[in-house]
Amino acid sequence: MRFFRLLFLSSLMISLFTVALPAAQPISGKELYTQFRNADDRYRPFVRWWWNGDKVRKEEITRELELLKAAGIGGVEINPIEFPAKVDTTGIGSLEWLSPEWIEMLKYTFDEASRLGMTCDLIVGSGWPFGSEKLPRDERASVMLTYAVEVDGGTDIEMSKFHIFKTIDPGVSVVNERRTCEMVSALMTPNPINDLGEAVDIMDRFDGDILTLKVPEGRHVLYFMVRFDSFASVINGAPGAAGSILNHMDARAVRKYLDHMSDAIEPVTGPLSERLRAFFVDSMELEGNNWTDDFAAEFRRRRGYELLPWLPFTMFKVGRLGDVESFEYGAEKGEKFAEEVNRVRFDFELTKAELLHERYTATFLEWCREKRVKSRAQAYGRGFFPLESSLGYDIPEGESWTTNWLRHRIGEEMGDEDYRRGRSYTMINKYVSSAAHLTGKRIVSAEEMTNTYKVFITSLEFLRVGSDMNATAGITHSVWHGFNYSPRSAGFPGWVQYGSYYNDQNTWWPYFRLLNDWRARMSSILQNADMVTDIALLPANMDMWTEMGVQTEPFPVKLNVPYTSLIWEAIHKNGGGADYVTENIIRDAEVKNGKLCYGPKQYGTLFLIDVGGTFPEILDKIEEFVRTGGRVFCIGKYPCKSLGLKDWEERDTRIAAQVERLKAYPDRFVLLERPSDGKYLEWYTEVMNKWGLPHTVTVENPDRFLLQSHFVTDDCQDVFLFVNANLSEERSSEVVFPKSVFSGKTAWLYDPASGERYRLPISRDGRMKVAPGPAESWLIVFNREKGGKEWRPLPVNRTEGAGNSLSPRGWRLSLTHKILGWTKTAQMDTLTDLKDTEQWRNFSGDVTYSTTIILPEGNIPSFIDLGKVGDICSLKVNGTPCGVKWFGRRIYDLSGLLHEGENTLEVTVTTLIGNYLQSFKDDPVAQRFLFRRNAPLTPSGLMGPVTLY
Repeated sequence: MRFFRLLFLSSLMISLFTVALPAAQPISGKELYTQFRNADDRYRPFVRWWWNGDKVRKEEITRELELLKAAGIGGVEINPIEFPAKVDTTGIGSLEWLSPEWIEMLKYTFDEASRLGMTCDLIVGSGWPFGSEKLPRDERASVMLTYAVEVDGGTDIEMSKFHIFKTIDPGVSVVNERRTCEMVSALMTPNPINDLGEAVDIMDRFDGDILTLKVPEGRHVLYFMVRFDSFASVINGAPGAAGSILNHMDARAVRKYLDHMSDAIEPVTGPLSERLRAFFVDSMELEGNNWTDDFAAEFRRRRGYELLPWLPFTMFKVGRLGDVESFEYGAEKGEKFAEEVNRVRFDFELTKAELLHERYTATFLEWCREKRVKSRAQAYGRGFFPLESSLGYDIPEGESWTTNWLRHRIGEEMGDEDYRRGRSYTMINKYVSSAAHLTGKRIVSAEEMTNTYKVFITSLEFLRVGSDMNATAGITHSVWHGFNYSPRSAGFPGWVQYGSYYNDQNTWWPYFRLLNDWRARMSSILQNADMVTDIALLPANMDMWTEMGVQTEPFPVKLNVPYTSLIWEAIHKNGGGADYVTENIIRDAEVKNGKLCYGPKQYGTLFLIDVGGTFPEILDKIEEFVRTGGRVFCIGKYPCKSLGLKDWEERDTRIAAQVERLKAYPDRFVLLERPSDGKYLEWYTEVMNKWGLPHTVTVENPDRFLLQSHFVTDDCQDVFLFVNANLSEERSSEVVFPKSVFSGKTAWLYDPASGERYRLPISRDGRMKVAPGPAESWLIVFNREKGGKEWRPLPVNRTEGAGNSLSPRGWRLSLTHKILGWTKTAQMDTLTDLKDTEQWRNFSGDVTYSTTIILPEGNIPSFIDLGKVGDICSLKVNGTPCGVKWFGRRIYDLSGLLHEGENTLEVTVTTLIGNYLQSFKDDPVAQRFLFRRNAPLTPSGLMGPVTLY
């Protein structure tokens, strides 16, 4: 398998030479806290700025950039996209991508962003994956598909090519009307089939477009291999960059496309290196693209045998994005033949990944380097190496989601029965951040909190918790998904493609800066530190390619080892840290004193996560690792076979002998059984304690909702991020920090909400109770600085019946509608969710609740808990503002504000915008995002109980 050496060398060259712009100098010491208090724009979140339909004009560009700047946004990713379906254009025409008019708008945007001190990234093309209406036919993507149909023996068959082509016409997101199809092969096999030699070529039975065939007695299957050219179109492409998908396996076509873009823009704007931070490429969802003209020849050269006779048997029935609809497809296969087919499937996927890496990834990175513009990409999708593809990018990117079609309840659940549920981060993010760690990169961006389902009902609290969860997976910079270009003339709700309705017409827009300040402060720490990861995890991805073929990241339809991501989660929740590695990384790592060393990383422990197939060269390196003191834990099974077809039996024998030699180190080459109850957190706690696995901090009672990651700055400040991923309950744990962390140092709680920091109590043996409340995160920093204020958390009224639950003589309400602008008043005797009232169920805006309370002498409370609030609240007591609460418990310190006798309370609640949009029954935006999604009305207003204590 010559590939492994070639891929590593090309990746290394890319990672060393692709950086086009000097990186910002890392900061440390006291400057780190100074930066935390008032983070530079480089740390501030960006937005994906959708230029809807490229209907952009100068006046609106300025208005929107100024809005974003005022809201605390540091930069924009300029992202032309298709105009939202069925939405009124208000008569504004589109500008074609790369037309003189479009480039003039781009130049104007660069100038305005520079005036405002904002940064620009620019997407390549439009939508995903990129392409154009004007691509020549020989530069368009192709796909090879198999149609398998069982036929009865002893019958006469007549079948048209039209029927075959129609049956397997690719189920793509956007159909390409220019697609053509070609019959590549036709075979008849017995069912079951036990050997490739049993397949009979029936191509000569076609007379023109009609197949006529007398089927022999017995069960048989017909296989038809069909190539579709120009098979799919760009998803959400804007005018000029829609149409056919580019062939990403054609280096010449890729470079031509990229040069065409830069050559059109730079004569007008000047060098893009002076205008852009990075070129961006959205996720590589190539819709199943798996073929190019020289694929068969490249396969033969790399793998050493002919592909086409085997190819029909390696394929499954597929649908949209190339996702498998049925793994049980075609004839039944005898045991040995099935084994051989699986091995060919691996070789096919490997060849495809190599070609994409060499011809697309390397070409794109070289172009960025020549343009002296950084590269930023979601370097995954379908067919790419999930980790290696991110190694060469200056800014590798992952993605987090508010939810998706599986309705994952973020903030409500965090079980092990489904690795996706309750998580905002996707399965790909740990691969992306691991690639960054392996190459020493600290900026790891994310398409943050992608929103296609909860567009108008997502709160700032929800976005903050989700993005903090993502930070524990290694993401250090947020790119909000996304800000829609929408002029005032578009009215409400305006032009909405996707996103959490980042719009000045949203009720929470005046508070959006609070979220951006939080994220900027977080990033100012995390981008100046390295995540501590001393455990390496090898997933069984090569087995997946063998058995199932590649899957679509970050949402695979099915995984061969569904619990893979639960392992790194469990390690982190138990106070440790882990990275993914791959066969390439292991092979090219250097073993030093029982450590696997690659780039800046050193791992003394390696987990093989249900890995069955591998290469003898990988086990050679693992044997060297174990022999010198490293430890390997095989979950579920030992490696037992080789990968790929050529000489497989000989290589299997070699692997069996290698594994037997490794078993001679029973304390360093260990087989672990999977947990019988499927609870991987508790299982890992036992494994860690039994085997003394590394972990910086000891978490005495790990909690599923309490996420943890550890970072170290250049001047050895230890940073621990604890995130409570539960929106309604406190999660706490006793943790013990080692002397190396706390000795001679102060433990600080850095508050990203205010920019302040507070001294935390810690015992002499390093013990501390970490207890973030609902939706809270603790950022704990250990350094040698002294002084400062002691942390005094707001006490929670935990005793049933304690305190005074307010039941005043009613509440006076003043409601101001965000969109309609009117103000109305009302009286409410008992606090009630506004969505449950007939009059106010569709209200969205600010509602102020006022009341008067009488306090007796000698009984002056110090705190107030507003109870349940939907959504953001502020409080005034006797006319004194007490601040804004936008996440977590709504508790206020009232020290010195209340007095004997009469006191006035004013609680202003800003509700979510979605309830108002629920009244827009015929609006296409409301139909798309609310009614077709069965979106509920959201809790609205002050619900209480309001308690003084």
